[in-house]
Amino acid sequence: MRNERKTEIKVGITTILSLVVFIWIMAWAKNFQFISTDKNIDIAFENVSGLELDDDVSVRGLRKGFVKDIYLDRNNILIKISIDESVDLRTDTQFWLTSVDLMGAKKIDIIPGNSPELLNLNIVHRGLIQPDISTMMGIIGSVKDDMLIILDDVRISLSALNEYLTDDEMMYDLKSSLKSLNSITNNFDRIISENSTNINRITENTAALSEETKIFFDENKESLKSSVSILNTLLVKSDSLINKFNFLASQTIEGNNNLGKILYDDSLLVNITESLQTLNKLTKLVLFQLQTDGFKVDANIW
Repeated sequence: MRNERKTEIKVGITTILSLVVFIWIMAWAKNFQFISTDKNIDIAFENVSGLELDDDVSVRGLRKGFVKDIYLDRNNILIKISIDESVDLRTDTQFWLTSVDLMGAKKIDIIPGNSPELLNLNIVHRGLIQPDISTMMGIIGSVKDDMLIILDDVRISLSALNEYLTDDEMMYDLKSSLKSLNSITNNFDRIISENSTNINRITENTAALSEETKIFFDENKESLKSSVSILNTLLVKSDSLINKFNFLASQTIEGNNNLGKILYDDSLLVNITESLQTLNKLTKLVLFQLQTDGFKVDANIW
């Protein structure tokens, strides 16, 4: 009876220990902690195809957490992740959704930033998606119709080019053009060869002229500076003289000087006109007297 009791106790203890080990293994596999000190972060993605609960969350490739929850929020998918409390995250931290293998499995990789400010854990952060094979296939599928149109256009262009190249008349014209171009090239080479001496002489003369010009400017630097200075002075004086002429013309047009009064004073012009008319009458009277009886002078000299 006592032996049966011991056996039952052993079986009970073994069962309890097995149950504890099983619970511990399940908790470890499911990332469950009785007392959690991990950080919870909410991340918004446009698409999380392939990501599932308990998938890895790594920091620069090192596993530091897991995907805790996935739920839909309007136009975004919100991911709640749990990471080790020791991970230092800054405000410029990046959250990347990356591929694990070719089968489409995903994980979240975190790149901590270098900002002096700590990451705010109470707001939703925007995640980035790293393109994978499925994404590329989706992009190719979206542009399939455009690619078919482009390929059709290329086929038409190649067909037209083939017809153009197989045209006998066009090929004859092309060969003639190439022959003409070859002839022109040969003639040009011949001209260069026949006049190489003259070309060298012209090059030497140009170099000599450049050297002489340099020497001339070096030797007459001060004279040229003086001439330029005199020319500048002359230009300044000319400008001043032009301004004076402009002022005189303005004063004359406005009638503010004697010449302006003579030219633009209407009353003076009328007086001059009347004086000329009177003088004209007097001249006619004198001529008339001279042609007839002459002048009768009644003068008392003494």
